[in-house]
Amino acid sequence: MGFTETHLKTNNHVNGTKEGARLTILHLGDPIEYNHALYSHLESQFNIIRPEPSCLSRRAFIRHLQAKTWGNFSAIMRPYWNTGNEMARWDRELIELLPHSMKVMASAGAGYEWVDVDVLAEYGILYCNGAGACTESVADMALYHIISVFRQMTRSSLAARSNNISEYQDAHRRVAYESHNPRGHTLGIVGLGNIGFAIAKKVRNALGMRILYFDVQRKSREQEKEAGATFFDDRDELFRQSDCLLLATPAGPQVLTRRALELLPRGARVVNIARGSLVDEDALADALESGHVSAAGLDVHKKEPQVSKRLSEMQNVTLTSHTGGSSLETVKSFERLAMENVDAVLNGEEPLTAVNKLAVEKHLKRDRTNGTTVNGHVNGNSGTEPLNGQTNGH
Repeated sequence: MGFTETHLKTNNHVNGTKEGARLTILHLGDPIEYNHALYSHLESQFNIIRPEPSCLSRRAFIRHLQAKTWGNFSAIMRPYWNTGNEMARWDRELIELLPHSMKVMASAGAGYEWVDVDVLAEYGILYCNGAGACTESVADMALYHIISVFRQMTRSSLAARSNNISEYQDAHRRVAYESHNPRGHTLGIVGLGNIGFAIAKKVRNALGMRILYFDVQRKSREQEKEAGATFFDDRDELFRQSDCLLLATPAGPQVLTRRALELLPRGARVVNIARGSLVDEDALADALESGHVSAAGLDVHKKEPQVSKRLSEMQNVTLTSHTGGSSLETVKSFERLAMENVDAVLNGEEPLTAVNKLAVEKHLKRDRTNGTTVNGHVNGNSGTEPLNGQTNGH
């Protein structure tokens, strides 16, 4: 099947071939809205192709890659989290179809569970996320949820919105005897990466809580002092000492299991601003119903966009719609960072936020042609080690 230029938007370019020494960038998703000067800077150096949305369904995208509709592009840039990912998960099926000229893929968003960064590394392709762009917004959302689970904000808000005098008066009385000030309580943080570190500093300065943390990589003593955080190398012991447990770690194995919930002190609170898959939501609902956990605040959910029915019906549970990083400042920063990463790599400079740089370096001597044995390895077999210490893209 043939594909024509009407399938794409392009500048100085028809089908992705080089124009002299100019390299090509494939821009997935909506056009740039804010950082126009930076985009113009890219246009002055590179050819930029932005495929129409109709080209981005998985089936269509695969056909276009197979047909080399966009030629030998060197970078993929996705400046917005909500568009440009219609082709779904970036797995081996997609990655092995990328041209050998590909050097870097840069996307909005701190999380990257939707793309197999180890397979990208096999092909020598750097993946750069939006680490740092959403730190301030997510840390603010964590602060909101921490205050809410201590002060019963959801119960109070629902009563005020009910327009029912009895409910209003009941909440007015009940909250006074059941809520607590966070000051003096212990916050246990699982994951002290960029976001966890920012949360710790905000909580220390604003709420005066004692802060403990667990992470696969300990912070320096100077950083621990700055955040007022004490390191625990035993996660179970962290759970036992936490009046409020906060998850700020990347997607991975479930952290808040039924057993982990049982380790928390009776009446503890739980906050999750990381990934919904980290929490056993049924076990959490059981713990809330029994009173072992007194309150929970969740910005992320296991089956997004669906939310646990049990949890949604509880007045001691604060729920938000995965909007922790949702601010205009974050959107602008995601957009800028995606372009800056592409600009750096294509100009032979160090990327700003590459999450698989070490894995790429490990595969530098591996031939990019599928099935070719190079240095005793067969291209297509992974063999990469997990990226330890990756907490919220850091």
